[in-house]
Amino acid sequence: MIARLSGIVLEKREDAAVLDVQGVGYLVHLSLQSMAHLPPVGARAQLRCHTHVREDALQLFGFVSSEEEELFHLLISVSGVGPKLAVNILSGMPATELATAILHGELLRLTKIPGVGKKTAERLILELKDRIATSGLAGGARPSQPPLDGAADAALLSALVNLGYRPAAAERTAETVRRNLGVGAPLEARLREALRLIAGAP
Repeated sequence: MIARLSGIVLEKREDAAVLDVQGVGYLVHLSLQSMAHLPPVGARAQLRCHTHVREDALQLFGFVSSEEEELFHLLISVSGVGPKLAVNILSGMPATELATAILHGELLRLTKIPGVGKKTAERLILELKDRIATSGLAGGARPSQPPLDGAADAALLSALVNLGYRPAAAERTAETVRRNLGVGAPLEARLREALRLIAGAP
C-alpha cells in the first residue's frame, strides 16, 4: 500500500492532483482544504496517502496534514461513509473545526456540508464523538453536554439496557436523543428516536 508520495506537482484538478514521482504520474484525490495548501504546479510536494483498493480500481487519497489524515480514517470507520464521502466532508471545513463540530454535536453545521444529510451527521456524532475527544483533533475541546433531563434520561437508559444495548452505547444514544428532541419530550418519543438512531433509519 502507498502511504506517502513525494514528487513534482504536474497537474491540479478540481478535486485531485497528479504527482510525478520518478517519472510515474500518480492521480491523488484531495479535499478542497488540502488542495488549497498544495504547492503550485512545478513545485515539489509531499502527501500522506490512503490507498483504497476496489475490484475494478485502485484509488489514492492524499492529505497535506497528519490531522486531516487521522480524521479521514475516523470518518471512513463510520457506517455508510466511504473514502469519497469522507474527502467531501473534509472539504467542508478545516480538520480541527470539523472535529470540534462533531465533538460538540453541531448537527446543523454538519448538515450544511454538501452531501451530508441529517442521518449521516447523526452517525458521525454518535460514532466519533468519544474517539475525537481522546484524539486531540479538536484542539483540547471537550464534548458539550446538552441540558439534563434526569428522570426522562434515566427511563430511556433503563429501557435501552433492558432491550440489550450496552450501557455506554445507550448513554451516547440518550445524549443524541436529548439534543435532537430537547428537554421535556415524552419517553415514547425518546425511545422511538433512540431506536431510529440505532437502526440508522432516515
